[in-house]
Amino acid sequence: MIRNIFLSAFIIFLITSCSSIDKSDDIYLFTSFREPDNRGLYLAYSEDGYNWEDLGGIYLPATLGTHKIMRDPSVARGADGTYHLVWTTSWRDDNGIGYASTKDFINWSEPQHIPVMAHEPDVVNVWAPEIFYDDEEDRFIIVWASTIPYRFPKELEAEDNNHRLYYTTTSDFKTFTDTELYLDPGFSIIDAVIVKREKEDYVLVLKNNTRPERNLRVAFSSSPLGPWENYSDVLTEFLSEGPTAIKVDDDWLIYYDYYDTQTYSALRTNDFVKFENIADKISLPKGHKHGTITAVSREIINNIIERGPLK
Repeated sequence: MIRNIFLSAFIIFLITSCSSIDKSDDIYLFTSFREPDNRGLYLAYSEDGYNWEDLGGIYLPATLGTHKIMRDPSVARGADGTYHLVWTTSWRDDNGIGYASTKDFINWSEPQHIPVMAHEPDVVNVWAPEIFYDDEEDRFIIVWASTIPYRFPKELEAEDNNHRLYYTTTSDFKTFTDTELYLDPGFSIIDAVIVKREKEDYVLVLKNNTRPERNLRVAFSSSPLGPWENYSDVLTEFLSEGPTAIKVDDDWLIYYDYYDTQTYSALRTNDFVKFENIADKISLPKGHKHGTITAVSREIINNIIERGPLK
């Protein structure tokens, strides 16, 4: 009798282990999209920050904007545990971004189109919004890249591809501060991710989008709104973009999309001065395209695994 009880318990343990993961602490969740980009949100998770398991998609359909696509899905968690997602809704001919919120990545608020560049009638695009929770001010900072022809020196860029960074802030996603210029470093720039190391110590991971460059660098500031200074030398290969950064133990990992070879790569650093390429130490699902990484509870992951993506 006792032997049968222990055997039954062991079988239950094996079944549980195969269908979910331990609930002991938070793990990493990677928002993603796939090509074609008109479907919606994909997800992957990792227990160690290096090896990622595909959770599939679609978890939120692409329904907004002129072209109704979902690219560059960026997520940040607020103080109340709500996750806020923003994304690119169109390649061109659009003045806003997509937004939705969730507690569990299963149940979502009604998606909204936020017209952050409606005041600029000549705006070409609104690309790659990145959301950052500023815990010092209890607000969210949303940064994106837009082209406004003839606004900035042309240099090597076409007038319809000469990007600069803009931003707005919000505490409730109902009211937003007026859109302002976030960064003009003197060259076309997209894909900027804010990293907080500690109070009054921030890093900006960014893409120099000029034709000869198209690679990643970092800059530094005492505020998440800048000004940004001390730009690094080139950190990544030609034709790399879409960075996101996470802290794993004492190191920071900067993941990025190496779109020349349609693969993913990563850098490791503990000081944002010296960097090690760790492409051979990471694994991601096939077709994974860039988003951002956040921490979620194992209960959330278990529920996602149990429910699965939308049919």
